Amino acid sequence: MGIPTLLIGLAVLMVLIFVGRMVSSSDPKKLAKLVRTISGIASIALAAFLAVRGQIFLAIPVAFFAAGLLGWVRAPASWTARTQRSTGQVSRVRAQFVEMELDHDSGEMRGRVLKGKYENVPLDALDPPALLSLRAAFDEESRALLEAYLDRRIPGWREDVDEDPGLGSRQPPRHGPMTEEEAHQILGLEPGATDADIRRAHRSLMKKLHPDQGGSTYLAARVNEAKEVLLRRHH
Repeated sequence: MGIPTLLIGLAVLMVLIFVGRMVSSSDPKKLAKLVRTISGIASIALAAFLAVRGQIFLAIPVAFFAAGLLGWVRAPASWTARTQRSTGQVSRVRAQFVEMELDHDSGEMRGRVLKGKYENVPLDALDPPALLSLRAAFDEESRALLEAYLDRRIPGWREDVDEDPGLGSRQPPRHGPMTEEEAHQILGLEPGATDADIRRAHRSLMKKLHPDQGGSTYLAARVNEAKEVLLRRHH
């Protein structure tokens, strides 16, 4: 065993003893910071070792990794924005008889009845027969929202229902011009959102709502309309 290897082994042993003592006396946050620092220093040493051996292509990424651990460099803002989840972001769509919410992170859909026999009752609290009974009492836009919820909660429900011709078309219903406030609610954005925010929210929602992915034609149409309303405002 050469002298350099022996010295490296002794250094590693001393570091392990030092870390072991710190584990018993440090709080978790300080310990995590210490571990990152030690890992960063060790990575720098490894990068230097690889560089001396002529393995530059390996040394460079290791050096960048070490710099990140030590806080010397940060990931580009655009990369960070793509990898962070939009925790807590919720879309809301409201019709005359029902209001629906979609959680951007989980894709979970929730709703409540706004008028009628089940006023203010969450849709999750109603059993399938009760939900299906609401369809006949709802207007076309409210019915489209309810059917989007049913598609998520009870896939295949349409196969067990005798369609009433009086319920009208299953195509996305016509409604009045969408306001900017509605558009912000549908995309789950706050006033002042940038074009990039709008496009990002639209892309995230369409992955969950596009008909090709088993989503709702009606909701996808509303999300597309919300995007156009807000982007038009900026031009």
